[in-house]
Amino acid sequence: MRAVQSKDARFDGWFFTAVVTTGIYCRPSCPGVPPKPENMRFYPTAAAAQQAGFRACKRCRPDASPGSPRWNERADVVARAMRLIADGVVDRDGVSGLATRVGYSTRQIERQLLAEMGAGPLALARAQRAQTARILIETTSLTMSDVAHGAGFGSVRAFNDTVREVFALTPSELRARAARGHQAATPGVLSLRLPFRAPLCPANLFGHLAATAVPGVEEWRDGAYRRTLRLPRGHGVVALRPEHDHIACVLTLTDLRDLSTAITRCRQLLDLDADPVAVDDLLRRDPVLAPLVDKEPGRRVPRTVDADEFAVRAVLGQQVSTAAARTHAGRLAAAYGRPITDLGGGLTHLFPDAAALAELDPAGLALPRARREAVVTLVRALARGDVDLGAGNDWQRARAQLAALPGLGPWTVETIAMRALGDPDAFVPGDLGVRVAARELGLPATPAALSRHAAAWRPWRAYAVQHLWATGDHPINRMPDTPPTKRIL
Repeated sequence: MRAVQSKDARFDGWFFTAVVTTGIYCRPSCPGVPPKPENMRFYPTAAAAQQAGFRACKRCRPDASPGSPRWNERADVVARAMRLIADGVVDRDGVSGLATRVGYSTRQIERQLLAEMGAGPLALARAQRAQTARILIETTSLTMSDVAHGAGFGSVRAFNDTVREVFALTPSELRARAARGHQAATPGVLSLRLPFRAPLCPANLFGHLAATAVPGVEEWRDGAYRRTLRLPRGHGVVALRPEHDHIACVLTLTDLRDLSTAITRCRQLLDLDADPVAVDDLLRRDPVLAPLVDKEPGRRVPRTVDADEFAVRAVLGQQVSTAAARTHAGRLAAAYGRPITDLGGGLTHLFPDAAALAELDPAGLALPRARREAVVTLVRALARGDVDLGAGNDWQRARAQLAALPGLGPWTVETIAMRALGDPDAFVPGDLGVRVAARELGLPATPAALSRHAAAWRPWRAYAVQHLWATGDHPINRMPDTPPTKRIL
């Protein structure tokens, strides 16, 4: 109640407020006059509010709120299901496909989601389709039938009915409303705004992605991070640029039905659904970390758009420099990745999937024999499904699967957990950069002692690692083309 009355944007996406007298639902920070408490109803998701008969506020656009951080913080079945729904699994494989991925029956999944989220998997997926439709309506000149198809609706009628029900406008009215004062969109290009919870420190996000960019797959160009995307129905190219209150996202897709999945993966890449206030408040309790957090609040964990890709790159990068890791990954992409055409830059390939890499010749890798064997073993395990790093994976099970492979030690497993699985509590006490920073800051420098000290940082140890890394003078810690800064000690 207090969050709504104070219009606190930190709670956008955490819950939604519906007003029984107007029939609309809003985000907590809606600029409108707060309703009377007796007229307010609270829902955990936009889908639950829509299912209860409320339409989205035209002013605050609650359907475009940042995602709930709960699905990044938790590893239980509901969180895993929500991550899979966001990745488009229900639209592609139905509720039965979702249930199979999380290892529960359809009935169990529906019951658990309805109990906690106020809506079942179909309603949650429908709400996501409505938001995708709105993006296509407002940012493209596609015909409405193409929009309906691209957003994943089974028919134009279902598309029209959903848009009218959720937004209280017809698709044509929604497009006309958005077009006022805006230039026509470039055909084939989608320009979006990705919201986040403030504060956000972009330096380590874009610095890390640019410094480790795989040639032909990723690049930094004209102030934006660009990369290719391998998606369920096709592929795409995305450009991400940090702005004051959002991330500007320009997408080119071969199949518009991949739009929702592409957006979800870009948000995961930049950790945009995190709750930086909660993270920073806890880390500030440590007097050693407090000055680091105060200097650059809102640090995020740079993640990935493809967990299998990152796992391969993590093994390639073991005990070598950033430049060497980029070179090895670039060679793999050029040899086994699918070529693509990039009219807006210098991208040339998709990073190869595990099935393609399972056929690689180990002798062609310019690596020590043990490392070659580790790469081959990993990609074959991924291709067979013996290791599952997908959106609905169980973090602890995935760790155990990785640790069972030869050549993957604790550093590699935890690095994959941090950046590919998205575990906010992943920790790498044996990392050289972490140990150097710990020693210079007066923290315990041995992995065992540092782990004991870091227990107070849980469940946000992955964010503490970002602050420790930031004390070093390395390109991953600053925006590209920005000169080095003094160490933070």
